[in-house]
Amino acid sequence: MKLLLIEDNPQLAHWLSSLLREQDFVVDHVADGDAADRLLMQTRYDVVLLDLNLPQLSGKAVLRRLRERGDAVPVIILTATASLDQKVLCLEIGADDYLVKPFEIRELVARIKVLVRRQTPGKANDMACGDLQYDLRTRQFTLAHEELALPPRERTLLETLMLKAGSTVSKQALIDAMFGLDDEPSADAVDIYIHRLRRKLETSQATIITLRGVGYLLRTRQEH
Repeated sequence: MKLLLIEDNPQLAHWLSSLLREQDFVVDHVADGDAADRLLMQTRYDVVLLDLNLPQLSGKAVLRRLRERGDAVPVIILTATASLDQKVLCLEIGADDYLVKPFEIRELVARIKVLVRRQTPGKANDMACGDLQYDLRTRQFTLAHEELALPPRERTLLETLMLKAGSTVSKQALIDAMFGLDDEPSADAVDIYIHRLRRKLETSQATIITLRGVGYLLRTRQEH
């Protein structure tokens, strides 16, 4: 899963980014509202973590512009202000959640997972494609009821395909999901990771289909 952290406090941003990456999230960070607004027009994220007091453009202005463009990406407000009026205002202009600093990282991760679940068909914690199963609470895969251990990027790729199971995901969307702003993926990075995953799914009822010029599709073998 890919997160955008919009936070102007460098120490807090570094701490949060590090902890979230330890949880195997892909994290991009920007420190001002203008940069955040530009990035949100170019890149898709699973969840946005938004501070309110930002230079250049306020967090509320970033949120308003995001919703005016019709972008439904889930947004969690991270703020030191516990004002009920401000919380109500943020929710009214399109925030999905509101978390007051300081907070426990476990609570933030749990709230991120809740927002991702709301975006999935059926809004369930457990998803399946044949005998390949995914638990959103633990972000773990099992294959025929046995744990399927995957390196972080392979898991991110398979997670992205699973959350969109039955729909085609473009190569660019997979690159965006797997790599952050500071990474420099090679042109064939997705193909390499797809090849590795296919080998691990050889005995599975689930398979990854390549639709040339369109993207990739996770589905059960008997469907084709």
